[in-house]
Amino acid sequence: MNSPANLFANVAKRSSRAPAAPFLPMSRAEMDKLGWDSCDIILITGDAYIDHPSFGMALVGRLLEAQGYRVGIISQPDWTSVEPFRALGKPNLYWGITAGNMDSMVNRYTADRKIRSDDAYTPNAEPNKRPDRAVTVYCQRAREAFPGVPVIAGSIEASLRRIAHYDYWSDKVRRSVLFESKADLVIFGNAERALVDVTRRIAAGENIKSIRDLRGTAFLVPHGWLPDEEWTVHNSTRVDVPGRIDAQPNPYAMALEDPKQCALDNAQPEPEVKPIVIMTREQRQAAAREKAQKTVVRLPSFETVSEDPVMYAHASRVFHLESNPGNARALVQQHGDRDVWLNPPPLPLAMDEMDGVYDLQYARAPHPSYGKAHIPAWEMIRYSVNIMRGCFGGCTFCSITEHEGRIIQSRSEPSILREIELIRDTTKNFAGTITDLGGPTANMYRLACKDKKIEETCRRLSCVYPTICSNLGTDHSKLISLYRKARAIPGIKKILIGSGLRYDLAVRSPEYVKELVTHHVGGLLKIAPEHTEEGTLSKMMKPGIGAYDEFKALFDKYSREAGKKQYLIPYFIAAHPGSTDEDMLNLALWLKKNNFHLDQVQTFTPTPMAMATTMYHSGKNPLHKVTEDSEEVLTAKSGKTRKLHKAFLRYYDPENWPVLREGLKRMGRGDLIGNGERHLVPPAGSEQEVAPQRGERRPPVAQRSEAPKGRVIEVATRRNGRGGERRGEPAPFMAPPSKAKAGILSTIKSKPKAGRK
Repeated sequence: MNSPANLFANVAKRSSRAPAAPFLPMSRAEMDKLGWDSCDIILITGDAYIDHPSFGMALVGRLLEAQGYRVGIISQPDWTSVEPFRALGKPNLYWGITAGNMDSMVNRYTADRKIRSDDAYTPNAEPNKRPDRAVTVYCQRAREAFPGVPVIAGSIEASLRRIAHYDYWSDKVRRSVLFESKADLVIFGNAERALVDVTRRIAAGENIKSIRDLRGTAFLVPHGWLPDEEWTVHNSTRVDVPGRIDAQPNPYAMALEDPKQCALDNAQPEPEVKPIVIMTREQRQAAAREKAQKTVVRLPSFETVSEDPVMYAHASRVFHLESNPGNARALVQQHGDRDVWLNPPPLPLAMDEMDGVYDLQYARAPHPSYGKAHIPAWEMIRYSVNIMRGCFGGCTFCSITEHEGRIIQSRSEPSILREIELIRDTTKNFAGTITDLGGPTANMYRLACKDKKIEETCRRLSCVYPTICSNLGTDHSKLISLYRKARAIPGIKKILIGSGLRYDLAVRSPEYVKELVTHHVGGLLKIAPEHTEEGTLSKMMKPGIGAYDEFKALFDKYSREAGKKQYLIPYFIAAHPGSTDEDMLNLALWLKKNNFHLDQVQTFTPTPMAMATTMYHSGKNPLHKVTEDSEEVLTAKSGKTRKLHKAFLRYYDPENWPVLREGLKRMGRGDLIGNGERHLVPPAGSEQEVAPQRGERRPPVAQRSEAPKGRVIEVATRRNGRGGERRGEPAPFMAPPSKAKAGILSTIKSKPKAGRK
């Protein structure tokens, strides 16, 4: 699979083209105004059409438009009828299908599988404007509307369902989305390269069924199919052996000679003698890379992983080990009489390609057909700028690596500064404040491995866990430079950082922390410790709470020096795999000791392909070799236990006290029920005494102003990484430090128990 040419190699005449239409057409009337009799590509999305690069359909549409194609958009069609899918006529080349910026199941259901009452990506936040498993439904309707037109699925929903996967909402392992949707092709991850390539080839007359060599694509083939005779197949057990390994015979042990075998051996022809070739390390690596390009790893079949949790965990581990585009091999998984074939992940975009994507002509507003409707997702990102993609953190509950990759793709300073000026000059009601310069993580901009060769051969699941890799560059100077230049732009009053901060990286650059705290925190800064207990943190692949303490010390120091009163907003997850009742109790005690009152908390939601989801389903830890006897991961699955874990995070809320009292008694920790400082909850009957008095002033709460482009798969637990579990609600609040004496609760650390109901 050769690397394609630069994404914009054939778009040299862009500047001489007629100005792009303000919006891509959504109706026949708009097509008529453009003089179009048909569209080359029609994109279907589960979101409202907002022409802004933070929204996938706009980005893809403008990219294809820049390549010279006529692109139409059908937004949130009524899936109960085929007619809305015929609104723009028959596409000349193909359908492009996406559920939207979020997985449709995460979008529609809470962690308790209850239907949400709103949708941030819909005008006026109206619910029920997209179906469950929207990619599948849209693909089927599109094919019904115009049979024979190729169907290409993409976006996060299709990307994270490209192989057999555990589905939390149906509580079973489901087949690849390719089977259920009947799509001809799935483009996963960063889609730009593959999308431009496949479009050019279809336009040139090539049948989509023959396009089998593009990185970042998945498709169905007959069982046993190989691209050519040079390809070899490795069983996944050669990558990671699931189960017991037969003991190797002792070469020094005495054994009886088998005369018959000796006779057979003597009858064999003399073996061919081959000269020994001594290769340099570089030659060996080059030979290995060449061989890997013609090797496919066969994962356990759908039928196997759907019945055997251990094999499911094994398949998950192998899948994640093959995620580095520098050394990943193709994967194949049998489903009945056919195979799902996955080409290696897409290569990261170069900086000039990233600039090209974000510098395209966008209207930077919702489509006029929505009138004055309020679209929460648009309000969150209208004054923010996406400066990078990807994340090398590898948090197990987050699927950003599987979708965007772990290699950071950054825009150049000039491109980012131009967008800030564009917001200043063209965005309605802009008051001078940029609400975010970020992405999946605020402070990974232009961070990379110190050696490209090492990066291409690395198979670590995280660059920062269990420790920060010695080969990872942690210099934040380029980000500091960007901040300084951004806030120096005339007309810009304030640059805030709304994306989540990786604080274990930040402490490596105290100058960055000082710059951030002095100039870019609006009183509240969100970070994500996620938990305090090592057992749980190890299953999350998150740093210990000591890293948080180190960052907080710097944060407080530089806040004082700047003469500002500023507070940290921590995020925590309840009921994560590996988290016991005792772990959650200890977290609650830590929260009380530090006087944290979390306004909102997150209950773990298993999302497709995340490693934590594998732990939830299989009870095995895929971070290490998986065997029948390997580590068991206890997980809160019952509604009662999940409710208790969530209640621990809001220990101060009277509504949670009955649940906590019952749980504490069951755990043998009734000593924590009482009215003293050392107690976690008051005794029964106290709810009436703490009812808020009329006119009582409640503490302020941080308002959400972040973009929905962030930590995509904390999508599973925090609505795409941008705020609470319920859209439209404010972010968690941390009360100012208590004046009460500290240290009493530090002696109440609970003793872990063997298990939990």
